[in-house]
Amino acid sequence: MTQHRIERQAGMIIEWDAPIEMDDGVVLRCDIFRPDDDGRHPAIMAMGPYGKLVHFSDGYPHQWSWITQQKPEVLEGSSNAFQNFEVCDPEKFVPDGFACVRVDSRGAGRSPGYLDPWCAREAQDLYDCIEWCAALPWCNGRIGLSGTSYLAMNQWQVAALQPPSLGAICVWEGALDYYRDMAWHGGILCTFSKTWYSPVVLPVQHGVGENGYKSSMNGEWVAGPATLTAEQLEANRTDWHAQCSANKLATDDFWTSRLPDITAVTTPLLSTANWGGQGLHLRGNVEGFLDSASEHKWLDFHTLDHWTEYYTDYGVDLQKRFFGYFLKDEDNGWADQPRVHLQLRRPDTSDFDWRDENEWPLARTQWTTWYLDAETAALNTEPPKRAATISYRGNSDGVTFVTPPLAQETELTGPMAARLHVSSDTDDADLFLVVRVFAPDFREIVFPGHIDPNTPIAQGWLRASHRKLDERRSLPYRPFHSHDEIQKLTPGQSYALDIEILPSCVVIPQGYRIGLTVRGRDYVAPSVGHNREISHLGALTGVGLFRHDDPDDRPAAVFDGTVTLATGPENKAFLLLPVIPPR
Repeated sequence: MTQHRIERQAGMIIEWDAPIEMDDGVVLRCDIFRPDDDGRHPAIMAMGPYGKLVHFSDGYPHQWSWITQQKPEVLEGSSNAFQNFEVCDPEKFVPDGFACVRVDSRGAGRSPGYLDPWCAREAQDLYDCIEWCAALPWCNGRIGLSGTSYLAMNQWQVAALQPPSLGAICVWEGALDYYRDMAWHGGILCTFSKTWYSPVVLPVQHGVGENGYKSSMNGEWVAGPATLTAEQLEANRTDWHAQCSANKLATDDFWTSRLPDITAVTTPLLSTANWGGQGLHLRGNVEGFLDSASEHKWLDFHTLDHWTEYYTDYGVDLQKRFFGYFLKDEDNGWADQPRVHLQLRRPDTSDFDWRDENEWPLARTQWTTWYLDAETAALNTEPPKRAATISYRGNSDGVTFVTPPLAQETELTGPMAARLHVSSDTDDADLFLVVRVFAPDFREIVFPGHIDPNTPIAQGWLRASHRKLDERRSLPYRPFHSHDEIQKLTPGQSYALDIEILPSCVVIPQGYRIGLTVRGRDYVAPSVGHNREISHLGALTGVGLFRHDDPDDRPAAVFDGTVTLATGPENKAFLLLPVIPPR
C-alpha cells in the first residue's frame, strides 16, 4: 500500500507520495519539496507520465550526460540527489522560497488509473491538483507550472480551463496542436508516437512495480507499489501509436479533445522554444504565444539540445525571475523583460549572441521572395522568363535550388513559406522541404537540434492531398492547412501547394548561399564528424526522433512515383524568407 510520509533532507521538508483525490475517486500521488519553515510559499507544479521517483541519471543516463558535459554548471549549487526528468531541481528553487510539486499523471508512476496521454481527463486532473495544492496550509495560494516537453504541453490545456489559483505557466519546449505539431506533420504520419510511448512511458506505467525501477531517491518502486500482470497493464492503457495512426484528420475527436481553446488562456506565460526543435518543440510555443489571450506573455528562443538550457544558470534564473514576479510579487526586473528574447545563430560557432525584440514576427522584417527556376535549379529574386519542369522519384533526395552567393551578410529570423506547382504520376505525393545554408565550398551548415546534433536551418512538410488551406487562419508567411479532408490528386495534373516552413534564425555570411531542397523523404544530414545514437533507433540522421517512415502510411505504390515541379512566368514557384535588416 502506498504510504504518504514526511521527512527532512537537504534543508527541505519532503513529502513522498502525498495523496490527491480526484472527483471520480482515483487518488493521484505527488512528491512535495518545500522550505523548512513556517512561511507560506508559492508552488511550482508539474504533472507527467515519466515517474516522479526516477532519478534523471537512472532513467535517462545519455541525456543527463549530454546536459552535464555541455554545461557542468548544471551540477553546481545542488547535491543533484533529487534530479527528475524534465522538471526543475528543487535544491535550486526551494532556497528561494518556492515549493516544488511533482505529480504522477493518471496511470503512470505511483498514480493508478487508465493511462491516456494528454486526454481531457488528465487536464481536469491537473486543474484539481492545482486547486488542491493552493489550499494547503504552507501554500500562499499561487501555483505556477513548469516543465519541459510533455510537462509543458499539458500546461496549455489546463490554462485554457482557467483554474483560479494558477498564477503563471512556463511552457518550456512544448507543443500545442498535437496533430500538426507532433503526430501528422503536414498530414504525414510521424513515427515519434511509436519511438516515444512504448520505450519511454510504458516502463513506468503504474503497476509495473517490481518489474521496473526502484528509486534511488527513496528506495520505493517507481511504478508501484503493486505489480500487475501484462494483461492488466495492457487493459489499463491506450495504444498511443495505434490511436495516432488511426486518427488521420485534425478534426477527429481524438485530436480536438486534446486541443485547448488557446484564446481562453489568460494566465501570465513564458513560452520558450528551441530553434532546433523542428519536429515537436518549436511551432506550438510560437503559436501559443501568438494566439493566447494573456496580457502578460513572453517568448524565448534558444539552442542546444532539448533539455540543457532548462537546467543551465540562464534557464534557472529566467524561471526564478518570472515566477518570483508573478507568484511572490518580487520587484526583480521582470517588468522590463523584453517580450521576445532570442539566440542569434551563426555558422561554425556555438557561442551564440542573445538579442531583445518587441514582437513576433519582427516588425522590421523584409519579406523577400526567391523564385525557383526548374531549368537551372536556381533561386533568383526575379521569376524565370521561361517555363520549365524538373522531376524526381518520390521516395528520394529530390532536387535542390540554390541562390547565387549572397552579396552581403544576411539575417533570416522568422517564419517561412513556399509555393510549389506540383504534379504526380500517382494520386498523392509527400513533400519534405528543407531550407539549407551552404558555405562557398558547398559545405552545408547545420546546428544542434532538439536531440540531433546535425539539424538543418528549417523544415516544412505537406502531403499533397492535405493541401486545403484554412483561409481564415492562413497568413502569407504562415499557411495554415485545415487537415479536415483528403483531396486526392489527378495523376499528371499540376496543383499549387502552399507549404508552411517552421521559423528559424541564422546570420548567413557574405558569399554563402541559401538552398531549398524539395524531397520525398526525411532529410539526411551530411557527414560532419559527430553524431549520436539512441539505443532503439540507432544513429540519428538529422531529424532526431521525428521520422516519417511508416510503410503503412507511405506505401511505395503511391509515394514513390514521379513528382514534377513546374516553374515559370505562369507557375511562379517561390520561397518566402524573413530577411532582417541591420538596426
